[in-house]
Amino acid sequence: MRTYKVIEKITNWRLNHITDKQFMNILSIIAGFAAGMSAVVIKNSVHLIKHLLTSWFIDNYHNYLYFIYPSIGIALAIIIAKFVIKHHVEHGIPSVLYAISKKRGIIESHNLYSSVVTSALTVGFGGSVGLEGPTVATGAAYGSNLGQLFRLNYKQIILLLGAASAGAMSAIFKAPIAAIVFALEVIMVDLTMASLVPLLLASATAALTSYFVFGMQELYTLQLKDNFILGNVPLYILLGIAAGLVSAYFTKSYMQISKYFEHFNNWKVRLFMGGLILGVLIFFFPALYGEGYEGIIEALNGNTDYVFHNSIFEAWNGHLWVTFLLILALIAFKVIATSVTFGAGGVGGIFAPTLFMGVNLGLLFSKLVNTSSFIQVSERNFALVGMAGLISGVLQAPLTGIFLIAEITGGYHLFMPLMIVSAISFITVRIFVKNNVYSIQLAERGELLTHHADKNTLKLLNMSELIETDFSTIHPDASLRELVKVIEKSSRNIFPVVDKDMNFYGMVFLDQVREIMFKQELYDKVLVRNLMFMPTKVVQYNEDMESIAMKFEHSGKYNLVVLKDGKYVGFISRARVFSAYRQLLKDFSEE
Repeated sequence: MRTYKVIEKITNWRLNHITDKQFMNILSIIAGFAAGMSAVVIKNSVHLIKHLLTSWFIDNYHNYLYFIYPSIGIALAIIIAKFVIKHHVEHGIPSVLYAISKKRGIIESHNLYSSVVTSALTVGFGGSVGLEGPTVATGAAYGSNLGQLFRLNYKQIILLLGAASAGAMSAIFKAPIAAIVFALEVIMVDLTMASLVPLLLASATAALTSYFVFGMQELYTLQLKDNFILGNVPLYILLGIAAGLVSAYFTKSYMQISKYFEHFNNWKVRLFMGGLILGVLIFFFPALYGEGYEGIIEALNGNTDYVFHNSIFEAWNGHLWVTFLLILALIAFKVIATSVTFGAGGVGGIFAPTLFMGVNLGLLFSKLVNTSSFIQVSERNFALVGMAGLISGVLQAPLTGIFLIAEITGGYHLFMPLMIVSAISFITVRIFVKNNVYSIQLAERGELLTHHADKNTLKLLNMSELIETDFSTIHPDASLRELVKVIEKSSRNIFPVVDKDMNFYGMVFLDQVREIMFKQELYDKVLVRNLMFMPTKVVQYNEDMESIAMKFEHSGKYNLVVLKDGKYVGFISRARVFSAYRQLLKDFSEE
């Protein structure tokens, strides 16, 4: 109650002293700081857990604890989610996109901490996923709950949610510019002056928070000694094509494995199967353990020791073709390790796996070029732009790939190859996959928001709020006499025909019975079932609004009946849909 009164006082004060835009800027700074601290907590927690579990491992010796560590971490995450938090913890960025498209930006309060705890356990114990998605989900939760706390409208909540998401990305990657681009490309925040300032404030605040804790250096420290060479453009184009193909492999494999695990209803079965597969993969390829950032740093510096470290292949370290095969295996198996981590019940993100596959692809490509031809290319440069290629392909966000890799590595003078590889990768992957790995399931269900304002507005309309139920019903076996009595008391000209269980049989129009409704000699001879007809267009209760709008357009009807499993629910009218559409579009687009 005391908190409620404080919020009331703050709300009353701000209504009298500051504008909505100024208040949004203040909340964006708060959301950015909260997102930055979330990144700090989640990152340090994972490092601490991993240090406690693996720091005592004997170098150059494979350790059998890799078999069981991932299962323990995922089991702890599941137990905490089921029995302590008592809520299902959704996967990072897809949950944010779903909240925007179907829940009007409302994210439950448990997400303020649940993703942090469960993902730290998942990744710290070896789950082959990243921390970016959970950090973004946590940041978005702070943005959403701040908006709910101060009773902001839908547009303001979405903007605050997007700003907090940008802050989370900015903090975990120390990449404030890329974070803004990410919010625009992936979170689908509209680029207007009203939205740009909150994004800037949240991103800058989160980055400063991260700088204060972790220092000012880039996330990946490397020295780029070789500049961009114009003659290498054909090779960068080939790398872009390869990145696009690997991105398509990533997305399709991820979806197939996810669907496979959905067949198992028992979480213990999913945990056993996923943990077993993951344990075997990490035992043979320890580089798949956790985020894989140490391997990324070594790959960026041209060092391949991470491929052999603590593995059974240590004796072959230095053999060129064994190295090639193992790097190829890491690329192929990383997406499997990531997918089974999620399938088993772990919580994490796919940014880190994407970067891991990208850097290995770039390194392998450059080593093959250097081995098989007279051309010598910079392995560091190709490893770096390979990461941009995979980000561009898997996330289908080429600008995010370009700016993120430039910022986190300090490789700004490689903008041209970054642009080439990112663009070619994006073009290539779109041949095989039309949506990114975050949004593909939402797109299949028709729940994905895009930058198309009209389609977004239709998706945001809630059909259940538009259904009209004040139509008088009539039984199919009723007589014309009974129908006339119903017509007399009704203000509508449509009468749905249903039985006692609300099964829909058809409907009667007033205009169609007007000629006989006054012929009393027919009152007991004509039944409703002789007068009714089945409409050619009906609306299913779970149908999306874009499809409903198309039915109105093609049929020319002003009212469509709504059915749920064959049972009558009500009618939805063209006028009401259009009115709600206009109002929502006005609320969402006005500055």
